Amino acid sequence: MLTNYIPVLVYLCVALGIGLILLGLGFLIGRGSKYPEKLSPYECGFEPFEDSRMKFDVRYYLVAILFIVFDLEIAFLFPWAVTLDEIGLTGILAMGVFLAVLVVGFMYEWKKGALEWD
Repeated sequence: MLTNYIPVLVYLCVALGIGLILLGLGFLIGRGSKYPEKLSPYECGFEPFEDSRMKFDVRYYLVAILFIVFDLEIAFLFPWAVTLDEIGLTGILAMGVFLAVLVVGFMYEWKKGALEWD
């Protein structure tokens, strides 16, 4: 029974070996000259303006979460579109309800100003 796992073990060993070889080559071949300008922190090419522990605006996280939620919900449309011929009228009505809830949620967020950056 354990012989069935030998290909997985070989795959993991080869992947680990390649990763270690590439890391070793990077350290051996790469130029390791470290100077203060290279080691200094930066933000988009500029020196940092404030402390790295400053608070972010909650709206940044809100927009990110909304993007993830709507992106995942839109991902449900692809399997529905592929099986549209087989699911019939019931599937179309179910997806219509799903999209209606999605649109109502989007309109609610828009009216509340969740997508504004003011």
